[in-house]
Amino acid sequence: MARHEVLSPIPGVFYRRADPGSDPFVSEGQQVGADDTVCLVEVMKSFHQVSAGAAGTMVEFLVENEDIVEAGQAVAVIEAG
Repeated sequence: MARHEVLSPIPGVFYRRADPGSDPFVSEGQQVGADDTVCLVEVMKSFHQVSAGAAGTMVEFLVENEDIVEAGQAVAVIEAG
């Protein structure tokens, strides 16, 4: 099985939830589809959904909630297949 890295498309703040009272979009061990939202990246009060990019199992998140991320930075790993 191939490992797929989910990359942040823009620099900003990484969020695993839509808001503080919501469940995470996805948790480790959960099955995801390629188009499923796995996180948000916020820049200047604009929130951008980040999709998995590959179907498979979410293996791990590489950054913590509310960490600052750079464009192109890997934020999560999916075991594709």
